[in-house]
Amino acid sequence: MSKPKQSTKSPHPARAKKTRPASPKASKPGRSATNAGPVPPARAGTKQATLIDLMRRPGGATIADLVKATGWQPHSVRGAISGTLKKKLGLVVTSEKTEGRGLIYRVAATEQ
Repeated sequence: MSKPKQSTKSPHPARAKKTRPASPKASKPGRSATNAGPVPPARAGTKQATLIDLMRRPGGATIADLVKATGWQPHSVRGAISGTLKKKLGLVVTSEKTEGRGLIYRVAATEQ
């Protein structure tokens, strides 16, 4: 003889969820580049520092160069350039399409 199946229904009837009126989202403090103070340099020996060093070379670096140096996937390298280097660290990253090498990324020299 098998056990009777238990009901999966909740003993309480469905209740309407309380909702709040939509309000404009305030940006998080310290997130914008205009409020940002001096950016600390990347720690030596990290993959982020490797990206910056390669892109500061006179010839710049291609995505393939950066992938080989870090072991990351190409989409991760592009994400690090866009998110971490540009947005969080505030570095000026330029890209230039060249004949033979493809797209070259460079970090502009910072004035200190």
